[in-house]
Amino acid sequence: MSLLSTISSSNSLHLHHHHNHLSSLASFHSSSSSSIIFSPLHIHRHGLKATKLTITASTYPPPPPPSISKSTASSTQSFRKRSPKDVNVVVTGSTGYIGKFVVRELCRRGFNVVAIARERSGIRGRDDKARAAQQLAGATVCFGDVTDPDALSRALDALGFPVDAVVCCLASRGGGISDSWKVDYGASRNSLLAGRRLGASHFVLLSAICVQKPLLEFQRAKLKFEAELVEEAAADPGFTYSIVRPTAFFKSLGGQVETVKDGKPYVMFGDGRLCACKPISEADLAAFIADCVMDEDKACKFLPIGGPGKALTPLEQGELLFKLLGREPKFFKVPIEVMDFVIGVFDFLAKLFPSLEDTAEFGKIGRYYAAESMLVLDPETGEYSAEKTPSYGKETLEEFFAKVIREGMVGQELGEQTIF
Repeated sequence: MSLLSTISSSNSLHLHHHHNHLSSLASFHSSSSSSIIFSPLHIHRHGLKATKLTITASTYPPPPPPSISKSTASSTQSFRKRSPKDVNVVVTGSTGYIGKFVVRELCRRGFNVVAIARERSGIRGRDDKARAAQQLAGATVCFGDVTDPDALSRALDALGFPVDAVVCCLASRGGGISDSWKVDYGASRNSLLAGRRLGASHFVLLSAICVQKPLLEFQRAKLKFEAELVEEAAADPGFTYSIVRPTAFFKSLGGQVETVKDGKPYVMFGDGRLCACKPISEADLAAFIADCVMDEDKACKFLPIGGPGKALTPLEQGELLFKLLGREPKFFKVPIEVMDFVIGVFDFLAKLFPSLEDTAEFGKIGRYYAAESMLVLDPETGEYSAEKTPSYGKETLEEFFAKVIREGMVGQELGEQTIF
């Protein structure tokens, strides 16, 4: 096995290893038009009787929304006093890896969910409108371009009712420089402005724990938007936010299960102890995000969150996998200096050929996740702290590995998130 193929099999070199939600926006097809699909859903109008809509996802173009007189948009936190069935929540990034689970969880809890989706979603835009509507069953699916503020506003205006809260699960897929500012900052900001215009008084942002030590462009973009959320709340006492910063996803750590199952070694950088994380399942993270909509204790806070159990290094993750397979551990150790050399080469080439800027950035992202822990960075010590990283949920990485061993990574594909 060549060094390049060995490195490419390492979960440390998948952007999704810890770049927690890069799956929300790939190959976005901008469109000045917008359309809405109403799936079976109760749309509540702040005290008005619900209207039940049953329009199949395959009907194009869909009929216009029902004629219901508008109520005054809420400008306070009064929505928290209402039942979920009377609360309207907009979700952007709804077709992303975490976004889909967030929509399902909010629907399960009885909220009136409006899922903003791309006309082509999924890996390399493979899913059409009908498929998106199927994946987001239970929500009102609204198709619009979140990178275009005017198009997003038109799409939401067409709904004809106010918004109580916005949940933003958007993220650039690869972490490229231009895409990071277009999505991690720009599209997120568009979500805030569109929601605020329709009365949203709470905004839940799915960020990433790695922004604590911002060395990468997507981290800087996320931090800029986080700062604007804080400023918005400072300027308006009736507005609150919850900034969720999760650690690694199970999906991000499962890239080597099948290769190890086939008899290949587990690949890691250095001695396998350079970084650690408290991985969290997509379902548990979605539940935590849903908690943030109504829980006042989570308002106006930065919320780092990990899964249950102790923090695990790559070495411990590999040992766990071999234990489940009933095999003696076999590791392939890659010197971290290999990444430094590759990054240096691409940085030099990018100065001559600007089109290689993103390639150089991808290398830096891989290097970051190979060496930095996805845990709370203790400001007092300057060290990552497993003890100060909160845990949430019930699903463990061991259970996830066991499932992948049995069933494979179906539905967990990394797709465009692979660096090499």
